[in-house]
Amino acid sequence: MAFSITSTAFEYGKPIPVAHTCDGDDVSPPLRWEGEPKGTVTFALIMEDVDAPGGVFTHWIVYNIPADVHHLEKIIPIKKHLNNKAVQGQNDFGKIGYRGPCPPRKLDHHYYFRIYALKRKMDPESCNNRSGFYQSIKDHILAEAEYMGTYKKKPITVSSEEQY
Repeated sequence: MAFSITSTAFEYGKPIPVAHTCDGDDVSPPLRWEGEPKGTVTFALIMEDVDAPGGVFTHWIVYNIPADVHHLEKIIPIKKHLNNKAVQGQNDFGKIGYRGPCPPRKLDHHYYFRIYALKRKMDPESCNNRSGFYQSIKDHILAEAEYMGTYKKKPITVSSEEQY
């Protein structure tokens, strides 16, 4: 079985539900993975918007997920150290934890959840941002899997009474 990641919240390539975006409750979606190679010690996950106006934008970093953990439930707490011993890094909003899709109006963006099976744990402070994340894991990747969803903000509608 190949290493893979899925979500029960949305299908691959389909819209991410509003509940998981800045237009909703902004809570992380449930994710599940399987098929990691032998020798996996830990997992690391990053969520990125590849269509952001200023370049790739990081929405979520979670690393040192124990090898016996194969899911992240909906609504991961906004704190650095999780109960399962995983660590959350800083997103490009400057915050720890998950921040959902929030693209400019009318633009359809693609959000990639990439999970890596790693042969060793990362230093707890090494993956605090996107560049640190990729620098820390680059020599320790056993396998990679991705899941993609899209999001497009709804246009603001103004009633004829509100236009004046």
